[in-house]
Amino acid sequence: MYQRLSAVLFPVMSLLFIGSIYWGYQEHQEKNSILIKAENQYQRAFHGLTYHVQQVNRELGKTLAVHTASQGSQRKGLVNVWRMTSEAQSEINQLPLTLLPFNKTEEFLSKMSNFAYKTSVRDLTKQPLSSDEYKTLKTLYANSEQISKELSGVQSTVLANNLRWMDVELALASENSNMDNSIIDGFKTMDKKVGEYPEINWGPSVSSMYQKRSAQMLGGPKKTPEDIKKLAAKFTGTQDMKAIRVVENGKGTEFTSYTATVQQPQSNRTIQMDFTQKGGQLIYYMDPRDIGQKKLGVKQAETKAMEFLGRHGYDGMKAIQYDEYDKVATLTCVAEQNGVLIYPEKLTVKVALDNGEAIGLQAADYIYEHHTRKIPKPKLSSAEARKLINPDLKQKTENLAMILNEVGDEVLCYDFTGSINGADYRIFINAETGMEESIEQLPK
Repeated sequence: MYQRLSAVLFPVMSLLFIGSIYWGYQEHQEKNSILIKAENQYQRAFHGLTYHVQQVNRELGKTLAVHTASQGSQRKGLVNVWRMTSEAQSEINQLPLTLLPFNKTEEFLSKMSNFAYKTSVRDLTKQPLSSDEYKTLKTLYANSEQISKELSGVQSTVLANNLRWMDVELALASENSNMDNSIIDGFKTMDKKVGEYPEINWGPSVSSMYQKRSAQMLGGPKKTPEDIKKLAAKFTGTQDMKAIRVVENGKGTEFTSYTATVQQPQSNRTIQMDFTQKGGQLIYYMDPRDIGQKKLGVKQAETKAMEFLGRHGYDGMKAIQYDEYDKVATLTCVAEQNGVLIYPEKLTVKVALDNGEAIGLQAADYIYEHHTRKIPKPKLSSAEARKLINPDLKQKTENLAMILNEVGDEVLCYDFTGSINGADYRIFINAETGMEESIEQLPK
């Protein structure tokens, strides 16, 4: 009996054993294939990064070498610097450096890219490079040369010793690793040197991009958690103060804020609100609930949104964009001053399309940018500005508007919306120069 059982089981077990070996081999081959692809991707990104930083240095050198009156060559060089630094930033993001302190170099390349872009997009024949900008270009040329040499040194080590980026990823992922890796050491050294560079005059347009919003930009006294409870109760119409819980965020820093949660026992849902500590201004509001059958249209949703904003002190707002998804309307609104739309003062309101109740508000841009502006008179008439847009555009609306241009300055524009080629667009024409400042495609 045992012999017959063995005769049956032995070939079965043998087949299973051989099958498991084959399966393991296949898994091993697939794993190796994935690792090889990942390694090739890392190597391509690293060598691309080294090449593009070298090209950035060369383009900066060529830009400095041309005559100061050769604005066309300067613009071409700056556009190439912007393009190459953008490529380099993309390649950095493809490398396993998230756990490695490399932020100084990334920030340096980001600022260089923005400096080159914002300088190149302006009319250099009317606004040529200033002496300060030439000094900045010379500094960038010297610094990029040093970064290029550092990267070339790491590249030589990688090629000479056949180093693998997968080992870098394993070293960074391992908490017990002593980080003894030539590539890691090279990038650490590079980032340390970049962090020691003297402060560069990037100009106001670039510097403003990196200025974080802080409490210093807000008015009003600092609020306590009890003050925030009262504000949350007033906003939501809640009588029971025990239903409101306030948590302080970023305590002891200039970015301190409060999160208030309001329990709604009758509907078993929780409203969440964020307030600034200074001034107690509402940044964010969300009332999550199930939305019933859609009953309202665009105009009704806009009316309900404006009523909600008016009740809560956001006066003089105008809806400029409408999006609808899953029975919820999202309206983008901007402030209006003397008939001029103020685009930096922007907020969004979400309206439930079953009963018109506002269930969301995002007002960070509004509270940080809200102030009375001195609005200049347009030099171009409406008719003159209209001649500068595509004659095939079927115009729908027209307004005067203050917007931020490419270099971060507020400029007065004519705001035209219309349709062409089956799509809707918003076009901004500078009311002083007639230049097309911006064009946006609008959702249907």
